[in-house]
Amino acid sequence: MADTVSREGDELVDTLEALEKRLLWLSAWTIHNANHLRPKRDGLKVGGHQASCASMTAIMAALYFHALRPQDKVAVKPHAGPVLHAIHYLLGNQTQDKLERFRGLGGVQSYPSRTKDKIPVDFSTGSVGLGVAVTAFSSLVQDYLIAHGQVREEDAGRMIALMGDAELDEGNIYECLIEGYKHDLRNCWWVVDYNRQSLDSTTADRMFRRFDDIFETCGWRVVTLKYGKLQREAFKRPGGKAIEEWIDQCPNADFAVLTYKGGAAWRERLKADIGEKPQARALLESFDDDGLAALMTNLGGHCIQSLIEAFDACQDDRPTLFIAYTVKGHGLPLAGHKDNHSGMMNPPQMEQFRAAMGIELGREWELWGGLGDNAAAQLQAFVQNSALARKEQEPVAPMISVPFLPTPEGKEQSTQAAFGRILLDIAKSGEELGDRIVTTAPDVTQTTNLGGFVNQRGLFRRSELADVFHNAKVPSAQKWRAHGAGQHIELGIAESNFFTLLASLGLAAPHFGTRLLPVGTVYDPFIARGLDALNYGCYQDARFLLVGTPAGLTLAAEGGAHQSINTPLIGMGQPGLTYFEPAFADELALIMGWAFEHMQREDGGSVYLRLSTRAIPQAAREDESWRGDALKGGYWLRKPAPGTQAAIAFSGVVAPEALAAWEQLADDLPGLGLLNVTSPDLLHRGWSARRAARWNGAPPEPCHAEALLGALAPGAGLVTVLDGSPGALSWLGGVTGMRVSPLGTDRFGQTGDMLDLYRTYRLDAEAIIDAAAELFL
Repeated sequence: MADTVSREGDELVDTLEALEKRLLWLSAWTIHNANHLRPKRDGLKVGGHQASCASMTAIMAALYFHALRPQDKVAVKPHAGPVLHAIHYLLGNQTQDKLERFRGLGGVQSYPSRTKDKIPVDFSTGSVGLGVAVTAFSSLVQDYLIAHGQVREEDAGRMIALMGDAELDEGNIYECLIEGYKHDLRNCWWVVDYNRQSLDSTTADRMFRRFDDIFETCGWRVVTLKYGKLQREAFKRPGGKAIEEWIDQCPNADFAVLTYKGGAAWRERLKADIGEKPQARALLESFDDDGLAALMTNLGGHCIQSLIEAFDACQDDRPTLFIAYTVKGHGLPLAGHKDNHSGMMNPPQMEQFRAAMGIELGREWELWGGLGDNAAAQLQAFVQNSALARKEQEPVAPMISVPFLPTPEGKEQSTQAAFGRILLDIAKSGEELGDRIVTTAPDVTQTTNLGGFVNQRGLFRRSELADVFHNAKVPSAQKWRAHGAGQHIELGIAESNFFTLLASLGLAAPHFGTRLLPVGTVYDPFIARGLDALNYGCYQDARFLLVGTPAGLTLAAEGGAHQSINTPLIGMGQPGLTYFEPAFADELALIMGWAFEHMQREDGGSVYLRLSTRAIPQAAREDESWRGDALKGGYWLRKPAPGTQAAIAFSGVVAPEALAAWEQLADDLPGLGLLNVTSPDLLHRGWSARRAARWNGAPPEPCHAEALLGALAPGAGLVTVLDGSPGALSWLGGVTGMRVSPLGTDRFGQTGDMLDLYRTYRLDAEAIIDAAAELFL
């Protein structure tokens, strides 16, 4: 029986080693074809990362064709993207045409992309570190769904990140580690391709004994795969201990140089360092130069047997860090060279590599090139019977009905307070929408008006946590008991974690087949702290509602560090994110209802609301005609007379100043219009699409900005004003060729009360009147 098990184990190792060679060849050839064979019309380097792929092929062969289960999800190291595509080429999910167009239009993307690649991609990667952290937060989302009865415990998958060791320099990884520890992270593997080379240099030697301490402190199991099977066997021989100790003490840079120079260099250095030990010298002399080079580079991350044993030994749900020692460029002529990150094999080197791999000229793209019919058939059968081949397509989650959201009552309201009341009403409504909303904030839950929702629905924790103050009968507005049914995920002050969690929550529908409607609040100026993670979430089409509040100079007493300026431009410029800046509570209720539907539509996306703590008088409505235009980006709060010469356009909380200025100017400028821009983003997007139609062949359709401003005379004057960058509205003058006097903030603020700051930074009614006068003098 033991012999049968051993034989089956040997066959598995042999099969995975053969697959590893296929992945090494196909990834290297894909990059070579793009850079050396495909015509270059612009003369620029296409790029690719042959060396970074080569250090990962054994890891990915063992993971994808042995350890991976259908419910597991993987974020692949960006520079190993070609290996992922090679895997799916063997599975039949990728085409030769796509591989031949690697990094070309319509071809394989540079880095794995959920939205742009043809193959199944669990997580987009590209910005280093984020593709690692997202797996931890996706595991937290999975636990949330298990606790809420939407995913079965037995169906739980592992969230796996394949990462380069240079990614361990990224601060967001350690922010994520801390948050994972607080939330009792489980079902998460991080596999480090520890080749000790980054783009510019080799990794600092002093760090590779510290990662164990850092991760173990945060509750992780650390598994180090330093030595391969050949090395472990050699270490048992007389003299082997001396070689093992030499490897352990060898600086990273020295190891890389010797790897590149090859067997003769290894022999010379080892003889100089340990050759005086007779047993060690005899052991060295038992290998020829090629054999010695193979021994010294037989690290754990290249040894299929070591990888299988490590993965098989970690079948519980404890988060695990695998540190797999590798050689960057392993198996290629550029292995170990410090310039190999961006380097690649030249044509003569590729020919040498082709010969070594047994690939015939003209048969480079064959699935099993260089193999006999029997071996090819066996590998094909093995691949088709793998768990990966049985993985189903991502599910399509059913839509959640969005009921009418009533407007909170009150003659004076702030949009931030109205937002909290609307969420609380949803929480109390009994509608399914309330059950699917999950909220989060980076330690600003109470100050962004999420407190009512949390009081009603509770904090999420897998294990129940009592509200000690409540049990001790200490009065508090916060009644935050934590339990499995809670719907608010509490985070510390780390905006990168905040946006990465929103991305993970926003992918619940395709990842787990059940829809969540995440709502995240953050102080508006601090959106910039997590901007890379926000962009990352939007890039992979995660769906969430982002609420930036308080915003602008209106947060007067907090000073310039807490007053946002450029966030309207971020909202307008970020793909996959629709930005609104409502002035009144009824606009907000309307937009939130639209947002919850937009987040679920196939052609939808995420939504950003820029809100304020300033309470302002609410608009008196004669009818509901404004609602349709408000969702298109703007409506006339005071309609202009046909052909009038002037209008004021505003966004958000400066509505009282704009209205006061309009009232003072109306007698001097008969027919003056007052335009409420609820979404500079939608207006600008429609205008851009209108212009683009001229050269993309689409039929030109009037945009909403044209329809609104068409009520004014050609060449009319337009004053624009918002508590943010004036560029967010000043472009409106270009729609029909108007003169514009833009008002807004383009300098850092300071402390003061709102009236002083509005006067100083020219956002008050007087400034608007002066700007209007400027247009006509």
